[in-house]
Amino acid sequence: MAKKIVTALVGATLLGLGAQGASAATLADVKAKGFLQCGVNTGLTGFASPDSAGNWTGFDVDFCKAVAAAVFGDATKVKYTPLSAKERFPAVQSGEVDVLSRNTTWTINRDTALGLNFRPVTYYDGQGFMVRKSLNVKSALELSGAAVCVQTGTTTELNLADYFKTNNLQYNPVVFEKLEEVNSAYDAGRCDVYTTDQSGLYSLRLTLAAPDDHEVLPEIISKEPLGPAVRQGDDQWFDIISWVHYALVNAEDFGITQANVEEMKKSANPDIQRFLGVEADSKIGTDLGLTNDWAVNIIKAVGNYGEVFDRNIGAGSPLKIERGLNALWNKGGLQYAPPVR
Repeated sequence: MAKKIVTALVGATLLGLGAQGASAATLADVKAKGFLQCGVNTGLTGFASPDSAGNWTGFDVDFCKAVAAAVFGDATKVKYTPLSAKERFPAVQSGEVDVLSRNTTWTINRDTALGLNFRPVTYYDGQGFMVRKSLNVKSALELSGAAVCVQTGTTTELNLADYFKTNNLQYNPVVFEKLEEVNSAYDAGRCDVYTTDQSGLYSLRLTLAAPDDHEVLPEIISKEPLGPAVRQGDDQWFDIISWVHYALVNAEDFGITQANVEEMKKSANPDIQRFLGVEADSKIGTDLGLTNDWAVNIIKAVGNYGEVFDRNIGAGSPLKIERGLNALWNKGGLQYAPPVR
């Protein structure tokens, strides 16, 4: 028994070292293999989904493309690893993926005990409920006794239990590991309610056999700050992932778009000159370990944050999700990027 305990402790220590140390030169490793390995959802319309030819698109996919553009100057140098909720964290910890861009909530446990680093919130979300209109339910407080479809291994599952306990409501959880299984169970009528992040509900609703027969209830029962995650232990890579998002936000703030980025290089605004790498003594890009045109490459590849949002999940998409909390800080939202200085 003692030998087994020692072996287990040694194994755990090595796993911890692997999670902490394997990423100590992530940028160099990514450049050496010639592509970014990005962990994404197995299929969530608007966020990450492949077409029949295997081409991935979506809000989270565009973030992967933006990172590749920053590192290589080429947004196509990405390979995608579709991951279930259960698979996603081990894939980051083991080094199977270089970054996780998979509608994942930043929590204290995930930020500490799992050896991961979160920082930029790419999408401010909250958990909600979807029901069939035929139930004539207008509030989540009317759901006592309902069968609720939920994906296991998620904060959604925990929030669901907390909400029903707090409001003294009874429910029957119908739990599955894979997102596709949850979708199929709800669509087949195996449960009365579907709960996940509200953005996900709008996305999943489009995949149902009769989308117009379902509605999303108004309650938001949690805070779900979604964003990319990387392994702890590599500050340079953490900074790159963080500043890719901040570059997208700053570009929108500056009014720089995919269409006008070349013209904006001529701007007399020192902040814009510095951001786009045309200021004579700018070292913003090289300080990150990238080239000084890193932001230009990002914007050319995917546009600014507003363009990424609108194209994939906003007004220009089938989802039609309003910006809400994801509007810029000076337009009533929470998207705010530190200065480029």
